[in-house]
Amino acid sequence: MQPQPQPQPESLLPPEDHRALMARLDLCHLQEEAPAMVFWHPRGFQLYRVLEDAARRLVVAGGYREVRTPQLVRRPVWEASGHWGSFAGAMFACGHGASEAALKPVSCPCHIQIVQRAAPSWRDLPLRLAEFGLVHRDEASGTLHGLMRLRQFTQDDGHVFCTDDQVRDELERFCRDLLAFYRRFGFDEVGLALSLRPPQRLGDDALWDRAERELSDVVAALGVPCEVQPGAGAIYGPKLELLLRDRAGRAWQCGTVQLDYVMPRRFDVRYVDRDGEKRHVAMIHRALFGSLERFLGLLLERHGAALPAWLAPEQVGLLPVADAHVPRAREVERELLARGLRCRVDADDTLARRIVRANHDGIPFVAVIGAREVASGTLALRHRDERWDAPGDEAIADLVRRCAPA
Repeated sequence: MQPQPQPQPESLLPPEDHRALMARLDLCHLQEEAPAMVFWHPRGFQLYRVLEDAARRLVVAGGYREVRTPQLVRRPVWEASGHWGSFAGAMFACGHGASEAALKPVSCPCHIQIVQRAAPSWRDLPLRLAEFGLVHRDEASGTLHGLMRLRQFTQDDGHVFCTDDQVRDELERFCRDLLAFYRRFGFDEVGLALSLRPPQRLGDDALWDRAERELSDVVAALGVPCEVQPGAGAIYGPKLELLLRDRAGRAWQCGTVQLDYVMPRRFDVRYVDRDGEKRHVAMIHRALFGSLERFLGLLLERHGAALPAWLAPEQVGLLPVADAHVPRAREVERELLARGLRCRVDADDTLARRIVRANHDGIPFVAVIGAREVASGTLALRHRDERWDAPGDEAIADLVRRCAPA
C-alpha cells in the first residue's frame, strides 16, 4: 500500500493557500478526532452565514421553497434511489437488519419523499425545493484537501420537479442565474463540463438519450465553451458541472445541474396532467455552491485576506485612540449594527498595532476615533490605501453603501 500524503503544517503552507488563510483569519480548523469535518469559529461561521444568505436570496427569487430533511435514513430509501448499490462504499452506514441506515450523502431521495406526499397536479409544477443541509461521504483519506474535499460538508441542494415541456426553461434559467451569481463573488471565468452516461448507470438508454440531448441543447444556447466528459455522469443522469480554479490552476466542481428521468420512475413519482392522467415528473438536481466549504476555500484563494467588504466577517473596525473615546466608539458600533453592518471595537494595545491587527484580520474599513473626532462628531476612515474624514451620519451612510451585498 502506498503511504498517504500527510497534511502540511499551517506554518509551511504558502500564505495564499486557503488552509493558511483559514488559520490566519481565525475562521475554522480541522483536527484528527473529526477527520475532514469542519470546526467553525465565530468569524468563520459569520462568513458561512453570509454565503448562505447570498444563496438564499437567489433561491427565494427563483421560486424555491426551503425544506429540511433527516440526516439518517434507512436502507430501503437508498436501495430505491440506487445509492446503496452504486455508492455504498462512500456512505456512512450503521445498524443491522431492519434498522440498517446511512447518513445521507445527498438530499434528493428525501426531497422525493416530500413530493410523493404532495401528490402534485400539473398546476403545481414546476415544484422547486431547496435545502441547506449537511451531507456525509466517506472519501478516501488521500483525496482530502482542506475545505476543498471533506467528509462532512454543506450542500445547497435543490430539486425541480416539472413536466417534460418545462425542462428546457428550468435548465437555461438556472445556468444563466448561476453564472451571474458567480460574478458577484469575483469569478468571471467559469469552466463548463458536460458529463455523459457512465458505464454503471440506472435506467434505459432512451431516457439517457433524451436527458443528454436536453443538456447539450442548453450548453449550445449558453454559448460558453464546454468540455465533454464521456462516462463521468451521475448514476441517474448526465450533469453539467461549473468549474472554478484554485491558486494552482486546478479546476474544482462547484455548481452543478443534472437532468434525471430515472429516479422519478424508481420511486414512481407522478403528477396528474390536464386530462387527469398520471405521468412521471422530470427531475432536475441543482446546486449553486455544490459544497459551501469548497466555495469558501476557492473564495479565499481568489481574494486572500482582502475579501470584498460585503463578505468580510467584520466589515468595520472601530479604534478609539484612548479609553476616554471608547463610549463614542460603542455609540458608533450600535448605529452600525442597527444598520446591518458587522463591526468590532478594538481598544486593547497601541493604535498602530490595532491598525495592523485590523489589516491582518482582513477588516476592510477602519474608523479611528480620538479627541478631534469626538469633538467634531466626525469619523476618520481608512480603506486600505484610502483615507478620509466625514461627519458621523454621512460616514455611516457611506459605510452602509460600500458594504452592501453585491
